[in-house]
Amino acid sequence: MHTTIRMKKIFLVVLIITSINKLPAQVMQAKAVWATLSVPQLKCWECKERLDEYLLTEKGPNGDAGIIQWKITFSNATIRIQYVPDRITIDYIKTAISNAGFDVDTIKANDETYKKLPPICKRAAEGGGQKKGDPPCSLP
Repeated sequence: MHTTIRMKKIFLVVLIITSINKLPAQVMQAKAVWATLSVPQLKCWECKERLDEYLLTEKGPNGDAGIIQWKITFSNATIRIQYVPDRITIDYIKTAISNAGFDVDTIKANDETYKKLPPICKRAAEGGGQKKGDPPCSLP
């Protein structure tokens, strides 16, 4: 009987130690990071809404694909995106933005989806963007 109690205590200690060793790995997996990406065409609400729609599909139905949230700044045409690196990579996010039709950092937009963008969301070098005399498009 004394041996049975001792075995139960040993089992309990081993179980606790095993649980404690796994805890840091679980916590580290959940740690999200932020990245700031340059998206030169991102200057108005119409462009923002298009990118938001696309990123929502990349985020997954339960938000479990690795993208947590993003913030778009029109004044410097950037997107600050929070993601979980062990679920999704920054290269995958850049590819997703490119597939939405937008240039991102040094990656050019996917030609097929770029052609579908409204003129305001296209590259200025190709006649896109806000035209002189138009109201500011960065207003909702």
